[in-house]
Amino acid sequence: MFHLLRQESEKVEQLRAYSGGLSLPKGVLVEGSEGIDEKISHFERVRLADLRNEAMPKSTEEQIKESDDKYRKLWERVTRKLVTMTSGEDGIQVQVENALKKLSIRDVFVDAEEEIPSGTTYIDEHGRKFDTRERVVKTVEMPTLEIPTDEQLFVDGVPDYRFLMRHFRREGKLSYSQIFRIIDAATIIMRKEPNLLKVDIPSVVVGDIHGQYYDMLGMFEMFGDPSKTQYLFLGDYVDRGDRSIEVLILLYAMKINFPKRFWLLRGNHESERMTSYFTYKRECIQRYSEELYEKSLESFKALPLCAILNEQFFCVHAGISMSLWDLEDINKIDRFKEDIPGEGLLCDLMWSDPTDDYDTETIHEDDIEHYFRFNNERHCSVFYTYIAVQSFLEANKLLGIIRGHQPQDSGYRIYRTVESSGFPSLITIFSAPNYCGTYANMGAALVYNGETFNIKQFDTSPAPYFLPDQMNVFEWSLPFVAEKVIEILSAILNICTEDELNKSEIILDKRSIEVLKAIDSSIAAEEEEYVSHTHDKDRRKSTTPVVRDSILKKMALVGRMSKVLKKMREKCEKVQELKALDNYDINFHGLVDGREVMHKKSHSFEDVRNIDLENEGLPPTDEERAAEEAQKERGLKHYMHM
Repeated sequence: MFHLLRQESEKVEQLRAYSGGLSLPKGVLVEGSEGIDEKISHFERVRLADLRNEAMPKSTEEQIKESDDKYRKLWERVTRKLVTMTSGEDGIQVQVENALKKLSIRDVFVDAEEEIPSGTTYIDEHGRKFDTRERVVKTVEMPTLEIPTDEQLFVDGVPDYRFLMRHFRREGKLSYSQIFRIIDAATIIMRKEPNLLKVDIPSVVVGDIHGQYYDMLGMFEMFGDPSKTQYLFLGDYVDRGDRSIEVLILLYAMKINFPKRFWLLRGNHESERMTSYFTYKRECIQRYSEELYEKSLESFKALPLCAILNEQFFCVHAGISMSLWDLEDINKIDRFKEDIPGEGLLCDLMWSDPTDDYDTETIHEDDIEHYFRFNNERHCSVFYTYIAVQSFLEANKLLGIIRGHQPQDSGYRIYRTVESSGFPSLITIFSAPNYCGTYANMGAALVYNGETFNIKQFDTSPAPYFLPDQMNVFEWSLPFVAEKVIEILSAILNICTEDELNKSEIILDKRSIEVLKAIDSSIAAEEEEYVSHTHDKDRRKSTTPVVRDSILKKMALVGRMSKVLKKMREKCEKVQELKALDNYDINFHGLVDGREVMHKKSHSFEDVRNIDLENEGLPPTDEERAAEEAQKERGLKHYMHM
């Protein structure tokens, strides 16, 4: 019922937000060119969907009465449903809160003695009013260009994390000495910690952040300042987001301030192989230097691997291993390695996943060889089964496992319960909302006080727009400009028709031949050699085969270059469109395609995850990447000279 309520509210809001001519939805690029063709053909469906807006509107009194009746009935349905719900059901609290939020928006103008918003007023999901005739954001705050002094940044020798939060929010930077000082101090503290931490309660458990700095700030606002709240992070602080440096440095600053109340574990992305393949290395080099990247790698090796929360829950980035039966095995690992290996216990702690049929599998406890199987999605490590987790928990007298590592549509997932305890054997927490700017997922974190678990969701926070991979606007736009230049060159070279090119002779004036020779000086030499050997030296009105062949080759070359640049441009467009997708962004999608596609859109998380699945696995080695690049280069050269 809550799902239908949300769908109806979303559809109403999107229809109210529709204005102007028919526009292609941002999400259409995910569906490919077929989706674009489909959108263009749906004018009649748009007209039918919008037909009621073409009729004479109801009076203000009629609208008020209709709204009161509608939402009074909805409220009665909600309250009746609440009576039948128990507090122990998974996700009930979240569903109730979301439903109440939707209804409270109406309270802004249903219960108050105000006029119903006119066609020039828009009320967003938080109940805020906007005049559609004015700019929503009237001014944009300039990024700060000042480097803070040491006196501003450090108080009594430790970094002022609150100052850092504000400074980084304004896109500020630090000096090299300041940023290195924070990394070194945090590394010294973490290096002294064991592989397996012991964390007491109450505590907030946070999943993957992935460089989403502004979303992390929103999370801190929801769960509390580190001075009053104990935090345990499960790893994956960098890569794939736009502000990994800010995330890492702020977390390290908080660690320095609260070494016994702020805990950081290692994730699979805190490694050289991952950060060099994805975005963190490039971000360090583009915005600071490679020395910062090397410093970061040293600090990654100091991060502890796992934690025991309140002597009840095993907290780890990914999961368990066939090599892990006793918790003391973790403390035997040499975590101060250059990189996470591709197999073994450390690899599994960072890379493993539960099986797809974890909640329904029926493996017998004696069938030990099927407890684990190779993780083909990650290209390394293992999938672990429910029976494997159950055996691990019983052997170590634990209630459950709390891990991150996998994006979740709702920000969390609660898995199958253990029969003996009645408690979930596994909980996944993912704290990067709208992951990579495309997943449209919620973020979540877990609060545990020793008696109750409270999983709270949070949405993505407003953030400045960044081009992918730290690109600047000139670098990003180069394929667009180059494609236009190629079109101009193609027009210049296209000085004769295809029929003329197929003839044995091409009639050109003297000026055109001189232009061709200027483009390629080799034409003049080759033509002179040809003329010196021909017996028909008086035949000068038509071009020689040398000139004709040169024209054909150059036009073919320009055509192939145009195709390559077109592909590059389309790639840039696709990346930008994917980044532009907002959480549940159906602004014109739902209007064009109707309820069926809106329903499909609400399930797009899994579609995006499947598209992105190859980026969730272990990347190729440097040698494999070099071989792949060499093969691409050979293929491109072959294509250009065909």
